[in-house]
Amino acid sequence: MKRPKLKKASKRLSCSKRYKIQRKVREHHRKLRKEAKKKGVGKRVKKDPGVPSSAPFKEEVLREAEQRKLQIEEEKERQRQAKKEERAKKRKKEETESNETGPKVKKARKDDAAKKQAAANKSSKQFLCAELNKVIDASDVIIEVLDARDPLGSRCPELEEAVLQREGNKKILLLLNKIDLVPKENVAKWVEFLQKEFPVVAFKASTLIQDKTVKAKKSRIVASNDILDRSRGVACFGSSCLTDLLMNFVTKTENETKLKVGIVGFPNVGKSSLINSLKGVLACNAGVKRGMTKSMQEVHISKTVKLIDSPGIVASPSNPPASMALRSLQVEEGQDSVLEAAQTLIKQCDKTQVMLQYNVPDYRNSLEFLTMLAKKRGFLQKGGVPDTQQAAAIFLSDWTGAKLSYHCKVPGKHTPPAYLTDAVVTEMQNGWNLKKLKTGNEETLKGVKFPNPASSISFISKGPTSGVLRVSEEQPSAATAAEEKQSDEAVDSNEAVENPEKTPQSKKPKKVQFQSSALEVNLTATSTDDAYDFNAHFK
Repeated sequence: MKRPKLKKASKRLSCSKRYKIQRKVREHHRKLRKEAKKKGVGKRVKKDPGVPSSAPFKEEVLREAEQRKLQIEEEKERQRQAKKEERAKKRKKEETESNETGPKVKKARKDDAAKKQAAANKSSKQFLCAELNKVIDASDVIIEVLDARDPLGSRCPELEEAVLQREGNKKILLLLNKIDLVPKENVAKWVEFLQKEFPVVAFKASTLIQDKTVKAKKSRIVASNDILDRSRGVACFGSSCLTDLLMNFVTKTENETKLKVGIVGFPNVGKSSLINSLKGVLACNAGVKRGMTKSMQEVHISKTVKLIDSPGIVASPSNPPASMALRSLQVEEGQDSVLEAAQTLIKQCDKTQVMLQYNVPDYRNSLEFLTMLAKKRGFLQKGGVPDTQQAAAIFLSDWTGAKLSYHCKVPGKHTPPAYLTDAVVTEMQNGWNLKKLKTGNEETLKGVKFPNPASSISFISKGPTSGVLRVSEEQPSAATAAEEKQSDEAVDSNEAVENPEKTPQSKKPKKVQFQSSALEVNLTATSTDDAYDFNAHFK
C-alpha cells in the first residue's frame, strides 16, 4: 500500500526536549547577564520624558527646576573654592616649617648619605685589605684556613710572607677544613705534605650551628635534640685537638694577656664556621655566599684564648681563571658572570666523574653540560628553554660551598718557597706539642665519614693563589695603565739608546702594590700543560 504524502514536518516536541531547550536558553541568558555585570555594562538609564505639554503650570515647574539646578552648581563652586584656600594655607604652613627646620633636614640628609657611603666602602677592596692587616697586626698566632679539596690553591704566599716579616715573632698554623668532602687517603697525604712547612690541623666544622635563643628552645625537647646532635651536619671533628694545642701553647709561652688568634683565608674556606664550631653557638655570620664577613670580629673562646675573624683575602687579578672563580669575589661584585666562572671550572674537571656526580649523559662542551643540568633540575624559562644561568649558579655554589666532593693530587716532590728557609720552618715548629697534634689528627681521621674515592671528582690545581694585601684608594683604569706602561717602555728604550751602559733602576711606582716574592715550587700534575709557573705571577 502506498504511503500518503505529508505536507509539512510536524513541530510537535516531547515535553522533556522542550523543557531542556527552555533550560538551556535560561542558562545562556544568565551567562550573558553575568558577563555584562563583570564588564560594568548595566541596564540603560531611562530617559527623562520631561514635563508633558498637557500638564498644568508647566512653565512654573520648569522655572523651579532651573533655579534648583543653579543652586546646586553654586554650592559645588563654593566647595571647590574652600578646598583651594585650605590647600594654599597648608602649603604656606609647610614652607614656614621647612624654613625653620632647614638645617636639621640638611644634616639628616648628610648623615644618611654618609651611612650609605660607609656601607658601600665596607665592600671595597681597600677596606677589606685594611681590615685584614689589622687582624694580622693584632694577632699572636695566625691560623690560615685551607680548603681540603684544594689546599695548595687556597694558600696565599703574600699573606704568609707578610706575617713572617711582621714584628712580634708571630706563629702560623695551617688548618685543613672540609675534610669530610675529600677521600681519607688524600687528606692524610696533604697533612703529611704540609707538615714539612707549618703545623697542620685536620678539621671538620659544624654546618648547623644555631643561635643561642633557638638552642635554648630546642634544648627543652631532649629527644629531638639528641637526634639532631647525631646528624652529620652538626658533628664537629678536630675542635678538641685545636683547643688543646692552643692551651698548651699559652702555658708554654707563659703570657699574662690573652692569646689572640687570627683566622685568615680566602672566601668560602670556612673561617666563620670554624669560630662557630669552637664557640658552640652562632657567633659569626656564615653562609655559601662569599664575602659575608666585612670587618674583624673578636670572639672569646676561653679565659686565655680569643679568636679574631677576618674578611676574605682579595685575590690578585693576575691569577688563572680557575683560581679566580673559586677564590675571588668577582662574581658577587658583577665583574665576572656566573656562567663564565662555571664554564671555567668544568674545563678543569674529568668529564666522566662530572657525569657520574651529576647523573647526566655525555656532553661536548661546558654549555651543553649546563643545558642538560638545567633540564634535569627543572630550571626552565618561558617556552621550555633551559635556564643555563641558574644551573651555573647552582654548580658554582656546589663548588664554593661545603657540598661537592672533589680533590687535588699531592705533588710528588716538595720544594719550599724562597721565604721559607730551614730556620723559619724550625722557628714555626717550636712551641707546639707536635706529638699531641699528630695523635689528635689521627683521631679526627678515624671519626670522620669520608666519601668514596670513586665518587670524588679529580680537580687540577693551579698552585698557590696570589693575594692583594695593600690597595691604593685611587686605582688607574685599564686605558691609563696601558698608556703609562707604553710611556715607561718608550722612556726606557730612549735611555738605553742614549746611554747603553746605564740601566733603568727606578720606575714609576704603581698605585696597586702587591706584596709578593719569587717562589720556587715544583708541582707534578697529570699533564705538563697544567703545571703552575710561579715566575709568571710572582715577579
